[in-house]
Amino acid sequence: MKRSKTSKGWMMEHVNDPWVQKAKADGLRSRAAYKLLEINEKDRLLKPGMVVVDLGAAPGSWCQVAARRVQPGGLLLALDLLPIEPLPGVTFLQGDFREDDVLAEFEKLLDGRRVDLVLSDMAPNISGVSTSDDGRMMHLAELALDFSTNHLRPGGSMLIKLFQGAGYMEYRQAMQKQFGVVHARKPQASRDRSAEVYLLGLDHRPLSR
Repeated sequence: MKRSKTSKGWMMEHVNDPWVQKAKADGLRSRAAYKLLEINEKDRLLKPGMVVVDLGAAPGSWCQVAARRVQPGGLLLALDLLPIEPLPGVTFLQGDFREDDVLAEFEKLLDGRRVDLVLSDMAPNISGVSTSDDGRMMHLAELALDFSTNHLRPGGSMLIKLFQGAGYMEYRQAMQKQFGVVHARKPQASRDRSAEVYLLGLDHRPLSR
């Protein structure tokens, strides 16, 4: 199949992206690593001994950042539909987070431990149709928030990628009900034209049931 001008343009932009080039030079799996590094530098999320969950982990760049910082004594569990090459200190499960049996298997890895930090860089395959993309993104985000509701310890944190589109403000309000503070973060490594933004929830307050 002949490549479209759009796909060729994206590839040229990607190859020439200074963050992509820097990631290769630094031995990181993708430019996304710098997004987490910047947010962690500002908010001090990752600490030794923490239990951290990385949802949507492929290709593993956030795992590379987090695994180093939760040791000694920490635990990093990662999940993605796509495979990732093994990384030291990372327990990885390949599967679809939207499927109940995969989620149940992933929960078994926790073995009853409460989570200190949930990371989610998940995103659907982008179609270019904003209403469709926003809806699928929100579905993933709602699943991640539900996971956090069930597994974060009191006082824990959640960092999640969203698109600034339909449902964004409602989602932020839902986070504000569960976290003492919610910040929006737009790291420098995010492309300017991208609608992505990261919401950071601090001081998890479990909902009364």
